[in-house]
Amino acid sequence: MKLLLTRHGETDWNLQRRIQGSTDTDLNETGRRQAMQLAESLLLSEDRPDIVYTSGLKRALETAEIAAKRLQIPCLIHPGLEEIGFGLWEGLTWEQVEDKYPELYQIWHTDRRYGHPPEGESYQDLLNRVVPALQDIIQKEGGSSADRRILIVTHSAVIMSLLSHLNRTPFHEMVKRYRTQNAQIIELDAKRLEE
Repeated sequence: MKLLLTRHGETDWNLQRRIQGSTDTDLNETGRRQAMQLAESLLLSEDRPDIVYTSGLKRALETAEIAAKRLQIPCLIHPGLEEIGFGLWEGLTWEQVEDKYPELYQIWHTDRRYGHPPEGESYQDLLNRVVPALQDIIQKEGGSSADRRILIVTHSAVIMSLLSHLNRTPFHEMVKRYRTQNAQIIELDAKRLEE
């Protein structure tokens, strides 16, 4: 079984470089075009998915629905695939966070895996819900040995933290190593989530 992880299409907050986290922002027109381009690229691919699972946040759900409609496959919301909650930092830019919360930002920046923003999640908290969610999807779709292709529409921190975890990469390197563009596909063998 192959998981095709993708980040949602673009939002206005992406353009403004604002921290979205659990804030439920909409796709912009570019984001909708990216979702359609994602579907078109998968339509002719040998990895054409059989089903889509998505985060319930609007930006991911709309991306998933556009792709699923074009691919003519089912689209299901699955809890646990949502973006990391950045708490009081949501809506701010990283520069504003560093100015407004210098001590908390430094703690978080030094220990990204376990540090967390005020009223937010750590990357470990995120993994504690994302990994079981993906394992549940794999089980529902017949296990990792099944010959299935699953499109997972989610968020950048989900993908970066998952890849850091699976590849044993220090979390402070995640952005440098695993930055994911809007509607970019990252292939993952489902067997890796059994380790």
